[in-house]
Amino acid sequence: MKILFLQTGGTIDKDYPKRYQGYHFEIATPAIIPILEKVNPNFTYEVDSILKKDSMDITSADRDKIYQACKKARDDKIIITHGTDSMVQTAEKLSSIRDKVIILTGSLRPEKFVNSDAMFNIGTAVGAINVLANGVYIAMNGRIYTWDNCVKTESGVFIEKF
Repeated sequence: MKILFLQTGGTIDKDYPKRYQGYHFEIATPAIIPILEKVNPNFTYEVDSILKKDSMDITSADRDKIYQACKKARDDKIIITHGTDSMVQTAEKLSSIRDKVIILTGSLRPEKFVNSDAMFNIGTAVGAINVLANGVYIAMNGRIYTWDNCVKTESGVFIEKF
């Protein structure tokens, strides 16, 4: 099995370099790289960086770029790391792609933080991609949702809409 990981940015990839004073972040190296290095996965993978943006800054043109990357990919299993604030909007844009399993995931705390949920959410996505039918999904908080049946609560947890 091969998984294509696409980085778009978001909290999962944020770093807060000490060279800056106050609140300032950078979108760093894809968080998926150190995560996969820690777990020694039993599958092949490729990591591509498409965007390095906070999800609140992702535009329609950016979503088109993500769509094109997924549509043109030869791989049929794709995990996208994405900020949680606009994850569902990007998933909606991708929903017309019907010949692949696409899972969007992210984290509420950067992968670089000790108490990050990044590894847990990536693990949920990787486990699910093995068994899901083609479609677009969200993997957050230990659950898998179809893109159109979840919302992010004010506390940052994804829940079913219906």
